[in-house]
Amino acid sequence: MGPLPSGSAEKTAAISRDEILEKLRERIVGFAASRLQRDAAEDLAQEVLILLHQKYGHLERLEDLLPLSLQIVRFKMMAYRRKAQRRGEYTQVPVDETQVADGAADPQAAAEQREMRERLIAAVSKTGDRCRKLFALKLEGRSYAEIQVILGAASINTVYAWDFRCRKHLMELMGGAWEAMK
Repeated sequence: MGPLPSGSAEKTAAISRDEILEKLRERIVGFAASRLQRDAAEDLAQEVLILLHQKYGHLERLEDLLPLSLQIVRFKMMAYRRKAQRRGEYTQVPVDETQVADGAADPQAAAEQREMRERLIAAVSKTGDRCRKLFALKLEGRSYAEIQVILGAASINTVYAWDFRCRKHLMELMGGAWEAMK
């Protein structure tokens, strides 16, 4: 028998290289999957194969590549675990097991808030027109300078004085404190 034509020698070498890489990938995934989740093992195997191709392209025998690839995957698994530890992935609680508050106030707090609102509305209705208008403008988010223009005050200090007096009068109407006396 004579030598193989040059085209089939390259084809045979290419097939054997592909077979070696496939066997190597299977072993890497099997090794990593025995210690990690399957999808993480697949990712690590892909990274190892890329590294072997880039840095160790001169090695072609399975006997040379297998120990090297297993050592690389060990290092990659340690790095993966350190990264997961840093991110707190081991201490995460599944969303299904997490109890979330409904956001509504408890009945006692809701009742206290309702009473406070009723007291505040009653007290504001007893204040003068200027105080009610001043409170409304402040609730709209107006600045003191804008309030000065709207109410026609001579200076901004006048608005400050009105605000202080209105809040003081409101506090007196509320019984001297925001919270109800118990």
